[in-house]
Amino acid sequence: MVTNAVLVIDMLRGFLEEGNPLYCGEAARRIIPNIERLLKQEMERGSKIFFICDHHAPDDAEFKMFPPHCIAGTAETEVIPELAKYAVEIIPKRRFSGFFDTDLDERLKALAPERLIVCGVATNICVLHTVADARNRDYPVEVPVGCVASFDERAHQFALEHMERTLGAKLARSQAQKVLQPRFETLDPILSGETTDVYFARTVEILRKEGLNPLATMEIFASRAGILCGIEEIKALLAKALPDQREVWALDEGEPFEMKEVVLRITAPYQSYGVYETVMLGMLAHSSGWATAARECVEAARGVPIISFGVRHVHPLIAGVMDYAAIVGGCVGCSSITGARLAGIEPSGTMPHSLILIMGDTAKATLAFHRHMPPEVPRISLVDTFKDEAEESVIVAQALGGHLQGVRLDTPPERGGVTADLVKEVRAWLNLAGFKEVTIFVSGGLDPERIRYFLDSGAPVDGFGVGSYLSGARPIDFTADLHEIEGKPIAKRGRIPGITPNPRLKRIM
Repeated sequence: MVTNAVLVIDMLRGFLEEGNPLYCGEAARRIIPNIERLLKQEMERGSKIFFICDHHAPDDAEFKMFPPHCIAGTAETEVIPELAKYAVEIIPKRRFSGFFDTDLDERLKALAPERLIVCGVATNICVLHTVADARNRDYPVEVPVGCVASFDERAHQFALEHMERTLGAKLARSQAQKVLQPRFETLDPILSGETTDVYFARTVEILRKEGLNPLATMEIFASRAGILCGIEEIKALLAKALPDQREVWALDEGEPFEMKEVVLRITAPYQSYGVYETVMLGMLAHSSGWATAARECVEAARGVPIISFGVRHVHPLIAGVMDYAAIVGGCVGCSSITGARLAGIEPSGTMPHSLILIMGDTAKATLAFHRHMPPEVPRISLVDTFKDEAEESVIVAQALGGHLQGVRLDTPPERGGVTADLVKEVRAWLNLAGFKEVTIFVSGGLDPERIRYFLDSGAPVDGFGVGSYLSGARPIDFTADLHEIEGKPIAKRGRIPGITPNPRLKRIM
């Protein structure tokens, strides 16, 4: 049995190269490096890769709906050059689904993979129909969101939601979401109960003096939908607080949840955890709010990487947790050292204006950065301090002699901020100067609407840095209720007594 089978749908010149009748646009071009990273990773794991490719006859009935495309024997049927080396096994198809009238199902049955990973174009047509047929055959399916695209953004979003909510496919929002096991340390003021509402501390004190410590089941649910974060921090707390007589069920970190869906259930002697109700609700409220805001930005970015730059807007004691939550929500990086450590990644960052102002020249500052920073730190220069952004980008690129990896645009609002036209101008001047490989990173006042503006305008942005939209995210209100005491169903008025069914919960303790 192989680990996974990867189905690469229609990554062909006919859909990915401008000028062809069904060119899917820049949104599709942006997923190419993401798919390449995915294929490298899966090959290292021993996964099997299949390229499922449109292959039509000249009189194909499909051409009654769509312009003639990918006709057998034409260049349109060729896998794009960036991915051609991975296309060892190609399965031609003549309809939307990769399963229709092909031997894909027979090949998969012989392999018996743990899951199918489906990527490619277009999300709402061939990807969707292939996923539907795979789920109808009971294959576990994962769709990496950054590895699918469509020429129609609204249809793309509908297809993602349909695959997740109706077909039961798992949407992998970002590889960064799969963080290493974080090591949260429960601080003494939390463990001692000093950070709780005082009435919980008084309740536990009264119960102790009355000799009452029943086995109680508490359930926690949210007031609105979002992305769950905070479970790992709660696990660290409960591992210290709960006795051996315990049972804890929860959704996974990073999972989407619905309004009023139970995300956490604890069964243990009440005195062991009752004082921590406030703490657990707070952990979930803030972290899930941050993770949900990050997911909104990631979805708006359509595969363009997002880095969390929000720690300057929060108290330093929670900065690392906020950045960790942003990673759980799908950001590929974060600027704080503590957040990166929790997420099991290296912190991300370029250089501040202060370094350039002190050294008096952007090129000099970037050269100093290059001399003194270790080679694994990306060479990305901030290029809006002294000169026109396009001019400064070329000057810095020439000064570093091919070592410059990217430039960051963070033009202040006093100078009009960063615009789509500015990004296009910087890209054009870098290309003219022979620096096509230098990427462009944009930061400063970004939110999902602003991110969509850049992409809808065709601005060639290679990465976004988001700050205050993440740090200022509204916490999600969570509520905790007791639903059983010593096995007897119970609830306050307005709530239903007894365990609330949720088959998505997994036992974590």
